[in-house]
Amino acid sequence: MENSIKDFKTGTTTVGLIATESVILAADMRASFGHIAYDEESQKLYKITDRIAVTNAGSVGDSLALIRFLRSQARLYEIERDSKITPKALVTYLSNVLNANRYYPFAAQFVLGGLNDGPELFELTPYGGILKRDKFAVSGSGTEPAMTTLDQNYKKGMSEEEGIAVAIKAVNAGRKRDIYSGGKSISVMVIDRKGIKQLKEAEVEKYLLKKA
Repeated sequence: MENSIKDFKTGTTTVGLIATESVILAADMRASFGHIAYDEESQKLYKITDRIAVTNAGSVGDSLALIRFLRSQARLYEIERDSKITPKALVTYLSNVLNANRYYPFAAQFVLGGLNDGPELFELTPYGGILKRDKFAVSGSGTEPAMTTLDQNYKKGMSEEEGIAVAIKAVNAGRKRDIYSGGKSISVMVIDRKGIKQLKEAEVEKYLLKKA
C-alpha cells in the first residue's frame, strides 16, 4: 500500500503562497489519464467557505468527494456554533478523514489556504499529515520546477499583486517542464478580507505575457 501511494502520479502543479494580507492559490488546468492529456480546462481550485479554498492533486473522484465533505462540515460547523470555521479547524477535520481511511486511502493531496486572524496555509498528505506553511506550499508532479521558482522569487511581505505574479510564474514553470501539467491557462484564486476572487483568464494572460 505504501508503495502504491509513492508511485501514484498526481499529474498537476498547484501552488499556494502567503502575501501580506492574503493567500494566493494557483493551479494548471490539465487533467491527465495515464499518459493522455484528457482535459485541458480542468478545475483544480475549490471554494469551501467565503474565507477558505483548496487546491487538489490526484484522483478527481476522490478529491471531489472530500471537497463535498469539507463544504458540508463547514456549513454544519456554522449552524452549530453560529461562527465561521477556521482554516486550522477545517484542515484538522480533513486530516482525521484521511487518516481514518489510511488502509484504503484517498488518492488525493490538498493545499488549503484561508484567513483567520491572518493568512494561513497548509499542505495535507494522503494519510492525513498536516504541514503548516508560513511562506508557500506546492503539490503535484510539477513540484520541483514550481518549488525552484518559488525559492528564487518568493519574498516575505509581498503585496497581493506580487504574490499573484509569483504564483503564476511557479505554476507556469511546472507547465513548461512537467509533461503531466499544462492546460489552456492557469487558475488563480485570491483569498483576502473581502472574500474569495477567482481571476479571469484574460487577467491571468496579462501576467503570463509580462517578461520574467
